[in-house]
Amino acid sequence: MTKIKLYIVLLFLGIGLQQTYSQNYKFKTSGVSVLEKNERGKWGKWSDLQLVNVVVSLDTNKSRIVIYSEVIQLFEIVEYQPTEENDTDVVYSFSCKDNNGDDCTLSIITRKHQDNRKQLYINYGNRIIVYNIFNL
Repeated sequence: MTKIKLYIVLLFLGIGLQQTYSQNYKFKTSGVSVLEKNERGKWGKWSDLQLVNVVVSLDTNKSRIVIYSEVIQLFEIVEYQPTEENDTDVVYSFSCKDNNGDDCTLSIITRKHQDNRKQLYINYGNRIIVYNIFNL
């Protein structure tokens, strides 16, 4: 009987410890720009930066990223990609599915030589959306 009690206690401790590793990160946006491929498959030009003030949430417990814009953008994280770092950037990337089930890659990039400025890139392959973000 004491072994069963010990297993139950260890199970609850394991579940509790697992939840402490999950984190929720909140960001605020300051601008957004879009880049699209033309009908020939070549990249056009970035759109003018539009000022936008919305909250972005990265919830590792629920494996999702939510952009609380006028139309809420929900991205289910399918795979956490390895962190990439070089002399100028630190890149955290996530393979995702959006509200419509479309595949995309979201990347949070910290620009080391730009006072650690952060940007959120949403890459669909034929268009890229970039938000300038900062920690809340």
